[in-house]
Amino acid sequence: MCGIAGVVDFSTDLESQRSVIERMTETMRRRGPDAGGVWISRHAALGHRRLSVIDLEGGIQPMVRDDVALTYSGEVYNFRELRTELEGAGHRFTTKSDTEVVLRAYIEWGAACIDRFNGMFGFAIWDGRSQELLLVRDRVGVKPVYYYPTPHGVLFGSEPKAILANPTAQRKVDLNGFTSFLMLQANLSGDTPFAGLKELQPGEFLRVTRAGIECKRYYELTARPHEDDLDTTVEKVRALLADIVERQLVSDVPIGMLLSGGIDSSLLTSLATRSNSASDTVRSFSIDFVGHGDFFEAGVDALRTTEDAPFIRDVVEYVRCRHEGIEVPTSALCDPEVRRRVLQAWDLPNHLGDMDVSLYLLFQAVREHCTVAISGEGADEVFGGYPWVHDEKVLDVPIYPWMAFQVLQGTPGPFSLFDGGVLSRTGMFERLGGMYAEGIAAAPRLDGESPLDARMREINYLDVTRFMRTLLDRKDRMSMAVGLEVRVPFCDHRLIEYLFNVPWSMKQREGQSKWLLRAAAGDLLPASVLTRPKSAFPATLDTGYDDMLRKGLQQVLTGADEPIREFVNVDAAQAIVNGTDAAGTGAWKRLRTESILRANAWIKEYDVDMSALA
Repeated sequence: MCGIAGVVDFSTDLESQRSVIERMTETMRRRGPDAGGVWISRHAALGHRRLSVIDLEGGIQPMVRDDVALTYSGEVYNFRELRTELEGAGHRFTTKSDTEVVLRAYIEWGAACIDRFNGMFGFAIWDGRSQELLLVRDRVGVKPVYYYPTPHGVLFGSEPKAILANPTAQRKVDLNGFTSFLMLQANLSGDTPFAGLKELQPGEFLRVTRAGIECKRYYELTARPHEDDLDTTVEKVRALLADIVERQLVSDVPIGMLLSGGIDSSLLTSLATRSNSASDTVRSFSIDFVGHGDFFEAGVDALRTTEDAPFIRDVVEYVRCRHEGIEVPTSALCDPEVRRRVLQAWDLPNHLGDMDVSLYLLFQAVREHCTVAISGEGADEVFGGYPWVHDEKVLDVPIYPWMAFQVLQGTPGPFSLFDGGVLSRTGMFERLGGMYAEGIAAAPRLDGESPLDARMREINYLDVTRFMRTLLDRKDRMSMAVGLEVRVPFCDHRLIEYLFNVPWSMKQREGQSKWLLRAAAGDLLPASVLTRPKSAFPATLDTGYDDMLRKGLQQVLTGADEPIREFVNVDAAQAIVNGTDAAGTGAWKRLRTESILRANAWIKEYDVDMSALA
């Protein structure tokens, strides 16, 4: 995994901007701590920072062959098959890396090469023969790509910071991007909180020529009849998962498993212990909070129904992996410098607070032992594991189902501490409704489906193409901030496509969510884990953390230099500070406070001009 950056400008000779391009590239050092380089031609410049995973000596970038240059971040898991095919077409390879496979695949097949890749990736190819740039993001958005159109070309990078290091990029707030990110923690429309800065959407590529910029979608989910019976479906899911894990264990550096004791990560860990690609005893890692058991109370949080620790012990004993538990104290979650590093990893006003910080600290600890980790993100989206897909009341609410679920649970929205007048001026709620309607309109349909199957297909589509983005973005930023590559087997497009067309009656049976995944797990897991209800990534329950948030909010209300204050509902914020707020505290309720604090920190850290919001 790596970080990319670059510039295309048809109006100037970019050799004169070498120092700027090197500065853009250097911002990606945490993503790629092992090596770096730039390649510059007259009108295109590519930068790369490398995290060495495959072919440690041979995969140096940017890579150039036949007047075509590549800067590439990601993994193509079927690179060996593609290499064999390309060798049959006459290509002669000089490295063993998937990077050279990607480059030669483009030389052989052009932009159509993207359809052949199985993996997670974000890359840029400058074709000197046609004088055009191709900027590509993988099908489901595991790897990020940002770009900034300019009058004569484009700036691009794996993260906003790479683009912001170029003086052409202005640091002004984008009204739509800011409020959308505030609500959804993802740039679903392509707009970001920075004006002019765009996020390339999953399954899209950008072509930049002298004629301008053209954005095209190369991948969409499609609806088709499911023709397999129940037993065959279970067998295919298990076979697919086994193949996916086998491919994703390929690495020239140590790999670890992220284990929570839920069925998703536990199944991946079990499959890894049985894989031919596992060269040694499989290592696993988990996270918990110091004293978490003293605060945990079952039934308080609808998304966190059980503690992880007992189930982790069962899995470790059952599959015989080598496990290490990481315990995080509240003091680390509150550490201002750690929280600043998390903000700098995002470059955006995230509001997941302790859940981001704890994930960052977990990845930091894992990185001491491994360069690559495998995680279970995506399973709930593709198998239908979230509680909102099982709540009949949610089905009838015309907003994103995860938001409807929170509303029905009485959880205040993350925007609820912002001044109502500000929210009204932004048209935030109308835009949210429009984005939901666009998502529903884009959802593929199958003639003859029952109303329930049709609605569950819509929700599955929104979960996979919208909600999953929040988890993948978070996973990418927190892991790459410490130079750890995290792979996500449940996001393999073959699995997503197959499950998208499996009827709801096969996914949920016998009163169990994710029944199909549990059936596919079969003898691979202990009974306790096979029957465990869904429980989300842990959040701290220590009231000391909420005390820290209240102090931070008090500072926003009374401090001399707190730029977010003019946009805050002071009475509502003061009620939280005083402890008189009717909604109380808790992992999800605290997000509204986190939202104010992180937006405030973001404005100050990045010196953002907020005049468009005033």
